[in-house]
Amino acid sequence: MRKNIVAGNWKMNTDLAETQDLISDLKKIAKTSDAEVIIAPPYTNLYSAFEAVKGLDISIAAQNMHQSASGAFTGEISADMLKSIGVKTVILGHSERRAYFGEKEDLLAEKVNTALDNDMTVIYCFGEELKDRNFSEHFEVVNKQISNALFHLDSAAWKDIVLAYEPVWAIGTGETASPDQAQEMHAFIRKTIADEYSQEIADEVTILYGGSVKPNNAQEIFSKPDVDGGLIGGASLKAEDFMAIVNAF
Repeated sequence: MRKNIVAGNWKMNTDLAETQDLISDLKKIAKTSDAEVIIAPPYTNLYSAFEAVKGLDISIAAQNMHQSASGAFTGEISADMLKSIGVKTVILGHSERRAYFGEKEDLLAEKVNTALDNDMTVIYCFGEELKDRNFSEHFEVVNKQISNALFHLDSAAWKDIVLAYEPVWAIGTGETASPDQAQEMHAFIRKTIADEYSQEIADEVTILYGGSVKPNNAQEIFSKPDVDGGLIGGASLKAEDFMAIVNAF
């Protein structure tokens, strides 16, 4: 049975004190759903966050990771560095990494390989831009982003892959894919995996939706049969909003 997951991507927000305050606020709100909860603070606050959530039903993810084990890569962070502070999950392929830092599927495939080789869980992000949807190319774009970065993996590797569909036109814009649009794409993603691997693997992989998910729309989106949770941006920076989304299941 696949997991329901709600992950909060804090992006380049929160200093150390704000991270501690936000986690403290999260602790005060009861979790009533069975969804797995993940938060991804900035690099500088990962260890503090890891220590702060010990004993809680919350795990910590990194927002990115370099594909090499070590070397002259100023400003980069390796899988081993993350693991050394207790971080075993990493977000890869976010649209902002693709847009602002030029990350493509060949590089992301390397990063995925490195993460899996280090026994980490990958939250792999992908999604079309508005122009792709307007030209009815959104299925083709999503297929390419998944297949070029992940379809070299063997079947066993998929137990450590979580997918996050994030239509770029709905990230930070206030626009949200309708629940039916989200379901349509998630069903397409699951069929794409089934066609390449097996129905069993497709049925087991968790597929998250990301893109302006809020407390007032989360329940309807999460009710769709192929939507298994969300990768939450802005709303994850407010404890009440984030926990309301977690409890939307």
